[in-house]
Amino acid sequence: MLSKVLDAIEARRQQSISDLKDFLRIPSVSTKPDHRPRMVECAQWLADKLKSARLDAQIRPTPGHPIVLAKNQHKPGRPTILFYGHYDVQPPEPLEQWVTPAFEPTIRKTDAGTDAIYARGAVDDKGQVWAHVEAITQWQKQGGVPVNLTMLIEGEEEIGGEHLEDFVTAHRDELKADVAVISDTGQFARGVPAITYGLRGLIYSEIIITGPSHDLHSGMYGGSVPNPANILCELLATLHDKDGRVNIPGFYDDVVPLSAAERKEWASLPFDEKQFFAELQLQSGVGEKDYTTLERRWGRPTCDINGLTSGYQGPGAKTIIPSTASAKVSMRLVPNQDAQKLVQAFEATMTQRCPKNVKIEFKRHGASPAVVVAREGKAMQLAIEAVQDGFGVPPKLIREGGSIPVVGLIKKTLGIDTLLVGFGLPDDRVHSPNEKFDLDALHRGTRTAACLYDKLAKLKA
Repeated sequence: MLSKVLDAIEARRQQSISDLKDFLRIPSVSTKPDHRPRMVECAQWLADKLKSARLDAQIRPTPGHPIVLAKNQHKPGRPTILFYGHYDVQPPEPLEQWVTPAFEPTIRKTDAGTDAIYARGAVDDKGQVWAHVEAITQWQKQGGVPVNLTMLIEGEEEIGGEHLEDFVTAHRDELKADVAVISDTGQFARGVPAITYGLRGLIYSEIIITGPSHDLHSGMYGGSVPNPANILCELLATLHDKDGRVNIPGFYDDVVPLSAAERKEWASLPFDEKQFFAELQLQSGVGEKDYTTLERRWGRPTCDINGLTSGYQGPGAKTIIPSTASAKVSMRLVPNQDAQKLVQAFEATMTQRCPKNVKIEFKRHGASPAVVVAREGKAMQLAIEAVQDGFGVPPKLIREGGSIPVVGLIKKTLGIDTLLVGFGLPDDRVHSPNEKFDLDALHRGTRTAACLYDKLAKLKA
């Protein structure tokens, strides 16, 4: 049966790309209130596609954007697989940096000479969701997916999954499964497919300094009143020591060190540091002493300033002392670090270091722990086989530096692990202008998805 499914996928390559273009044309930008009707349109488009594949597909409302929930006919004795994806996308700005418009999907050559589809959401996550929809559709045409399948595709991942936890908690019984599958990660490199077994956690905070009651003339008041912008810069400058370590008391207390085996395995990966930095037009990198770039990105905690706002920022000069200054700060966490504990440590440290003649406040924009999935076990071995069948070479087992909070939510609420089997490439420009998805990666990813459901049928329910 699998061979017939793969033959059908091969025969439908062009039609599948055409369908993906329709998916990508819908500007499902979850963070923009005026896009709400387009979010509903996108959810409906996806539900209709799943219904045409003979799945029971429903649009479930939330206080925010709707969730698409779809199931095949569940049969006793078969393992149940929960597929998670998201149909919302990042804002496309800055628009002027796109070679072709963000929501007019276009096929063109990449710098590597391959064909790719360029559009917002091409790889994150519509293209990868589509690989599974296409594979499942062809399975359904050949007698049905060989597992009990539940698909949960949400519209708020790019804004922190605001209502997902409430939904999963409320529908825990409906979402019960033996293992989850997510394709929102990527290959290690072109021709080097990967399965991700570890993700860093995330803390996202905002720090706000308020000084005088209003902006002041810098000539009349400068040097005599506290300047919130100056003070904020001084505070942020204390967040790292000279060796690149995060300078928050207790920050490293619970960090699980990288094992010698992991460090050796990562060192053997085909990673060229000089080329990596050259592609970013950088001379060299930064970070903790005695760690490689991959180790810093995958296995060590970080603290970064993501945005700074204060004072006049229009054209020309305006000589003021601003009344407020703010910064957005994120921290990436590794296994065993407690996100809530570190949020409190960050706020306490900044408050202690802040001068008493200004007011300091914080806004919390989310905190989630790191996740590491066991590399042993039947499901992981079956996933490895599926990737090898889909790509023609065995995958590398890697960690990634990013965060997918839903993986921790699934573990906490449903008690199951997640297989992170992604198909994108490092140069896909996720969240940036000119996002793309190589067509070869899309096709091999679709084949891999088809093989994965066939392999996972061997799990015990």
